[in-house]
Amino acid sequence: MEMGVISEAIRLATAPVFLLTGVGGILNVLGNRLARVIDRARWVQSMIASSSVEAEGEHFNLDHNAQELIALKRRKLIINIATAILVFSAVLIALTVIELFFSVSIEPGKLHLSNWVPVTFVGSFVLLVGSCVMYLVEILYASSTISFDLIQVIRRP
Repeated sequence: MEMGVISEAIRLATAPVFLLTGVGGILNVLGNRLARVIDRARWVQSMIASSSVEAEGEHFNLDHNAQELIALKRRKLIINIATAILVFSAVLIALTVIELFFSVSIEPGKLHLSNWVPVTFVGSFVLLVGSCVMYLVEILYASSTISFDLIQVIRRP
């Protein structure tokens, strides 16, 4: 094999590898958001379990906690969908890199790009965009579930 052909394949594979690094960073962000949602859901569940429903003011807290738990469940679903889409994007990027390196070994001394290279590369970008849109949806949904109004709790002695 000629070194020029191998270096050409490496040069072509560089962009997808950098894209794969960026996808890994976004996966990290999604994982952190999911961990925060899960931690908050566990805390809310413990508050529901430990609340006393005898006092009138506690009914409000129970309702509020139940609504928050529903919102957290929706956020978890959105994050899981975004993560799944992003993982498929990473798989397509990895397939693109593999295809580029196998294109060198088809015929010695020549670089033959597979017809699948543009399909997997463009597909990975489409999935990346889809995942970013889902990430935005989750952020907007999380923002819409937060109220900055004061919550008045009635406590009986």
